[in-house]
Order: sequence, then structure tokens, then C-alpha cells
Amino acid sequence: MHAEEVDLLIIGAGMAGLTAGARAVRNGLSVTVVEIGEDVGGSALFAGYAWTAPSHDVMDQQNPYGDTALKRALVDRFPEGVSWIRSLGVDIKDAQRVLSFGRGHQFDTHQYVATCRQAIRRGGGTLLLETSAERLVVEDGVVTGAELLRLADGTRTQVRAGSTLVATGGFQGDTELRATHVHPRAGGMELRSNPFSRGGGYRLATSVGAATGHDDAGFYGHLIPSGIPFADPADFVDLSLYYSEHALLFNVANERFVDETLGDHLTAMALLEQPEGRGLLIADARVFRDWVVGSYVEGAVAVDKFALAGKRGGRVGLAEDLDELAYLPEEWGYRGDAVRDAVKLFNEHAAAGLEPAPGRKLDRLPLDEPPYYVIEAVPAITFPFHGVRVDDRARVLRGDGEPLPGLLAAGSDTGGLWHRAYAGGIASALVFGLTAADTATATATATATATASHATD
Repeated sequence: MHAEEVDLLIIGAGMAGLTAGARAVRNGLSVTVVEIGEDVGGSALFAGYAWTAPSHDVMDQQNPYGDTALKRALVDRFPEGVSWIRSLGVDIKDAQRVLSFGRGHQFDTHQYVATCRQAIRRGGGTLLLETSAERLVVEDGVVTGAELLRLADGTRTQVRAGSTLVATGGFQGDTELRATHVHPRAGGMELRSNPFSRGGGYRLATSVGAATGHDDAGFYGHLIPSGIPFADPADFVDLSLYYSEHALLFNVANERFVDETLGDHLTAMALLEQPEGRGLLIADARVFRDWVVGSYVEGAVAVDKFALAGKRGGRVGLAEDLDELAYLPEEWGYRGDAVRDAVKLFNEHAAAGLEPAPGRKLDRLPLDEPPYYVIEAVPAITFPFHGVRVDDRARVLRGDGEPLPGLLAAGSDTGGLWHRAYAGGIASALVFGLTAADTATATATATATATASHATD
């Protein structure tokens, strides 16, 4: 078996892995990056913003049960991450509001991915596509690299590394892991992500003793129209029903069950846990005008999601007034009259300034401007929040809470940062990709110093 030796072996060439690789070669490290897919980028290619909470207080308010050290690292190091993007010559816009609480920057993730790849190669790094890491190599309790399999020809290589980073993007592509660690019904969700993130890094890390996060941590995703499979990555945005934050969502028992205004990504988690995991999303003319055909964030292309869902064969309906909601198709499995009455009751409470049940923290206006736009919605998953536990230096932790020597993790392979809450996956991959590279640099420096000291003894 052919063997190589590098300072940093990176398994996965998405946002976290490429960021770590580009930073590491700039730091003077020798680097090998391994990617199971035919090209680099992963799910970062479908994104366009790096954003997170602007302060510790906001992060704690939005994500109270996330790991404190990880949350603080993300908020504190995010400005450095933005500066890093700029330092590569990638155009990144000024800060703007994202969701109701976040601040972030629009940038060309395709350009960023290409620039990182170029930086790795110019820095002498090696990039191996269509290559799988079969197992991690452990010597005396220290991860010292991995055995790789070249998928095209079956060639096997062992790479010895001072540090090994798993950054394979999560396990959302594996239905069994989703059903085990997210929700029993999670395996049936549409995949709003690249198809190669199938838990490779998760399995590698846990096979050598890595600790993992809570199974009830949830997932990041969005509501989409039911019965419409994704035909193209552009659908990940075009079919996402972000406007649910201003609409009303009813389960198959014809009841509201969540405060929709807290965020479509949170509503998606809540809907998965409802009977049959589906529901009716109802907007009036105001919501349609201001939010359905409006941009989710400034600069984003607006798409008429109601028209697109109807064109693609989704369950959609247009009611000219509230009473027409009573005539929902029987085969959909909802009681139209009960839904109509629930919307009327909501409007009465909103008009009177009364708190509905469940409550509405943000948009409390009534939905009283006909016509009414109805779409049956289901949740789709982008990545799980369950994953490998790390500290704020991106070091993988064992069950006893101590670092597992030689092993790092970043991006969606990690768990603990988010717990039924979310404030930016690209930001997390960026920050902890940079952190992993700096931790690997410190390890390489310490090793070199010890070797030099030993040579002079």
C-alpha cells in the first residue's frame, strides 16, 4: 500500500474542508484533501450568505441549549471569517439583516470554493477526488491518518498526518442515520442538500471513540410543497416556503401547533413531529404580495412559490374568500370547515389584540385580505444537528470530554452547536474550518519544535 505523510489530512471538500485547506497551506502546512464526490464544494455551492447572530445575547436567546463555548467561538470569530473571505479576493457584500435577528454577508460561494481549491493547489496541497476514507489509523490512542480508497480504480493509499480533519458535511444523505438520530420519520424527507454527505465523517469519528451530541437536537431545513421531488439544486431555494413565518400552518387535525413567526426552519422541525408530518400553509393577499413573491433576504431573486408549486403538481388551492376554504378537496385529508373556522378565530383574536394559541411573537396581523393561497407543505432536510462533539478548537472529544488526539472536525459533521435552533451553517463551517487549520498548525509547530529539540539532545 502506497503511503504519504502530511501535516493535515482533510476528509471532505465542502465549505469547512476547503476553508481549512486554504488556511493551512497559507500557514505553511502540507495538506491532502480527500473528496468522495466528482468535484469540490458540497452543499456550499447552493448557499449565498454567511450569517449568524450578531452578539452573545442574541445567540443565547435564539439558541439557548447549544454548547456555550462553541456559540461564543462562532460569534467572536465570525468577523475574522468575513475578513478571511475578503483576503482571498472574493467579493463579499456589506452586512445586512438575515431572518429577524441575524446579520450576515452575501458572497459568491462558487467563487469562494474555486479560490480555495486554487489556493490549496498553489500552496503545494494535494486534492483527491472520487476518493473515500475507509478508516482512520490509530496508534497508541492517537489518530495518525487514514486509509484511502480511490473509487475509480480501487487504488489504496495510507496517508499519515499530524492532524486529521473530518468535514464530510453531515449524514443527511443517509436515511437510516436520519431515522435513528433525527426522527423516525426523518428518513422520508426530501434531501435539500448534496447527495454525498452520507455520514462518512460521522462513522469514521465514532469508530475510534468520538462522542456525539443529543439525538433530539433537530435539523436544519425548510418547508417545501408536498409531492414535489427536487429536480435541480436551484429547487432548494425556489421551492422553500420561507414565507411561512407570516402565514398560518395547520396539521392534519386542522389545528395550528407552532408559532410560525419564529422561523420557517423551526416550523419545519415542528411539522416533522406532527401526525403524518404534513400540513396546510395558508397565506392571504397581504402575505402573498409582501412575502410569497418577495425576496427572503435582500438581494435574493424573488420566485412566485405558489405558482411554481402549482405548475409542478403540488397540492395548491386558491380561495376567493374565507368561506371557500371550507371546500378543500376531501382527498387531502383535512376538514375545510374546521380550517376556515380556525382562520376566522385567529383573525378575530388578532384584530382585537388578543394572543392566539399558539402565540405569535412577530407578525401578529390578521390574515383578512382575500384571496387565500393554500399549499400543502412538508419538511425537507439540509443537515442534522446531531453529530460529533468538538471543543472550541475543533478538536474531537471522547466520551470523557477529553480531546481525541490527532482528530479534528468542522462543519455539519459536528454536533453540540445547534439544539433545535439555528443561526448559520456556512458561518459555522467557515469559522471552525479556520479554527481547525489553526489547531493543526499549532500541532505541527509543536511537533517540529519537539523534533528539533530531540535532535540537539
